[in-house]
Amino acid sequence: MNPKIRRFAPIGLYFAVIAAIVSIGLYVVQREWNLYLQISLGCILIGLALFTILDPDKVRIALTGRQARYGSNALVLSLAFIGILVVINYLAYKNTKRWDLTEEKQNTLAQETIDTLSKLPQNVKALAFFTSRTNSTSAKNLLDQYKYYGKGRFDYEFIDPEKDPVAAKNANITVDGTIVMQMGDRKDPVKYVSEQELTASLVRLMNQDSPKIYFLTGHGEKNLTESGDESYSRVKSTLESKNYQVESLNLLASKAIPEDARVIVIAGPQKPVSKDEVELLKTYLDDGGALVVMEEPTVVTKFDNEPDPLADYLKDSWGIELGNDIVVDNSSQNAFLAVANSYGNQSITEKLQGMVTFYWTARSVRISEETSDITRQNLVLTSRQSWAETDLEALQNEEQQPQISADPSVDYMGPVTLAVAAENTEKKQRLVVFGDSDFANNSFFSQYGNGDLFINTIDWASYQETLINLTPKNTVNRIMLSPKKYTLGLILLGSVFLLPGSVILGGILVWFQRRRRG
Repeated sequence: MNPKIRRFAPIGLYFAVIAAIVSIGLYVVQREWNLYLQISLGCILIGLALFTILDPDKVRIALTGRQARYGSNALVLSLAFIGILVVINYLAYKNTKRWDLTEEKQNTLAQETIDTLSKLPQNVKALAFFTSRTNSTSAKNLLDQYKYYGKGRFDYEFIDPEKDPVAAKNANITVDGTIVMQMGDRKDPVKYVSEQELTASLVRLMNQDSPKIYFLTGHGEKNLTESGDESYSRVKSTLESKNYQVESLNLLASKAIPEDARVIVIAGPQKPVSKDEVELLKTYLDDGGALVVMEEPTVVTKFDNEPDPLADYLKDSWGIELGNDIVVDNSSQNAFLAVANSYGNQSITEKLQGMVTFYWTARSVRISEETSDITRQNLVLTSRQSWAETDLEALQNEEQQPQISADPSVDYMGPVTLAVAAENTEKKQRLVVFGDSDFANNSFFSQYGNGDLFINTIDWASYQETLINLTPKNTVNRIMLSPKKYTLGLILLGSVFLLPGSVILGGILVWFQRRRRG
């Protein structure tokens, strides 16, 4: 062994001694066979192995004396090398780690899915019913990721319904390739295998009571069934995927709020909600209800100069004022497209920190006065480069193009609050007020954090904070371009002729040299 290298041998021995002291201390204090103790014991072996490799003579002399100085080098080095491999493999086996090197992390579950798996109240088992005629490779890979991140809370089993028809019948399997998710006595079938569908199934299993969400109609609110850009059909389908029941409610016709209403949503009315309806909503809230109000600036509605009983109620009873203005944001590409710059410290926006949400034609929402029994928090705020423009008449002047500029004496200068959450814990009332409803329509729902913000609002209002909004990953379609003809020729020449030929030529030269010497 090189003397310069041999002088580092004691370092391995010192390392082993320190690791031994740490191991003894860990065992005395913790009295259990845990990961830290295993690592410390492994470090002892590694230190001894390094000492053996760097100075094998001393080890050999200590064990066998001078007579075996030259006969056991290979054996000692081999044992040391094998010892290191055993320790490394043992630690790697006990502490598996995966790396996803794809550009879009296609082999890694979304953080929302990982969080869902970590919050499972019971163990879940997925029964995948696939016949031999259906390719199950992608399903196995996906379920394997769920099992890995489930950390003992998720498992799966593949069943051939043709070989085990009894199991298929008990699970009501009618379509090949169906996965049945089981949590306790509850079952939920998934017929289209994807991360979004599997995670949505987990959320449905966790959400056992199926809360009713009613969307108010009769005033030009967002439509739940149409597929146009301005409608809320994506809101409806997402809520239903989380086991919510979504229905419309016309108080002008029914004159009563259903007893099973968990949350009532007023999404972008074009005409004011009447006083009688506001009284019904007030009684509903007094009985422990939850309300989500989303009112657009009056300049883009048909309110004209009519009074707004709902806005008056929010101001008088909750101390939340809907500004008679429209937000102008100079940090945006469009002056009337307000961009969220920060969020309040609230469970609705906890997962949105650092994520953009934007609002087309929004109005300010302000906390007007303090109340002792109501807790209120700002949810969404714009940047300092924005303000709430109060000169709405100038904006509606069709004869001349309005000159938009901030006037600190009358305008509400940024940051402008776009949403406020309020809660009365004594009466179990919850209220969220937005100065915009377009951010959750079909056109903007999937943009950045817009959809998450609305769904999280419903989760909070319905006391379902443990449920999270699902964020499906967008797959990247890649197309392989065939190389040109001369490129294929170069690849063929290099891989089939040059590389093997150089090896053969080298072998022939070595054979001739040895033959000439012999």
